[in-house]
Amino acid sequence: MYDPTRLAALVAVSEAGSITRAAQRLGYTVPALSQQLAKLERDAGTALLVRHHRGARLTGAGEVLVQTARRVLDEMERARHELARLTGLSGGRLRLGTFTTAGMHLLPPALTAFRRAHPDVDLTVTDYEPPLGIAAVAGGAADVALTHAYAPAEPVAVPSSVAQEPVLVEELVLVTAPGHALTATAAGAPRLEPAELAGQPLISMAPRHPPRRGVESALARAGATPSVLVDTPNYALVCALVSAGLGVAVVPEMVARMSSTPLGTRKLAPGDLRRTISVVHRADEPNPAVDSFRALLRGAFARSGV
Repeated sequence: MYDPTRLAALVAVSEAGSITRAAQRLGYTVPALSQQLAKLERDAGTALLVRHHRGARLTGAGEVLVQTARRVLDEMERARHELARLTGLSGGRLRLGTFTTAGMHLLPPALTAFRRAHPDVDLTVTDYEPPLGIAAVAGGAADVALTHAYAPAEPVAVPSSVAQEPVLVEELVLVTAPGHALTATAAGAPRLEPAELAGQPLISMAPRHPPRRGVESALARAGATPSVLVDTPNYALVCALVSAGLGVAVVPEMVARMSSTPLGTRKLAPGDLRRTISVVHRADEPNPAVDSFRALLRGAFARSGV
């Protein structure tokens, strides 16, 4: 039996005309989507796509399968809609809080699946820089929120009325301008010892970004010298400044991998600088919409390949 996720990937490529554009539409990385397509071709026992310099096109077999895939996905959507009606999710609302990185890179596939399953639920998405999403959920301003915590750092207090579920843990990695001496041979290089950051100009997000204070204190102890202070927690800006050669930075691995500006990257030793992304919701208020979203979110993070 064909996996519906892989069928949806094939349909997306047929509509977008390229794997890259389809990955952007679905919220996948290109390697993750390519892996799904390769598995589908193995299931089918034949090539479904022909890659070319402008993108990708369907083979004859791919055209046949796409027609069936569209019917299957339409039937599944109708079934989800009917199940939503039976479970009380034919209306109502879901107020979601997120932060920028998750909102850009990890939330879209979960929300796409939620909208497909529950088209009549009103969605509201609000930006809450962590840990403000926890307060929003506790105070009733949001039903569910994505938040994060860094290590090392002082733990963030979570009210007893709020349940917190970790969904992703990722390392922080060094990013530099392309060709920088610390990352030029990173593909085959061992992890970088923090002591090698001594004297390096660091693009810093502290002290205005409290969750990173522990991380940047560790970098300061290693000898990194703050050179540029980014006054708001904006990783896209940090990566752009690094790419321009204004300094180095330490960012979550997902941020480095999905940066729109070219970067050199290298993992750090011993790998204990980390970011944990969690979903929070009110523990004492059963909410079918929240439960459905959390389940879809776990699937989206599992597919992210981080």
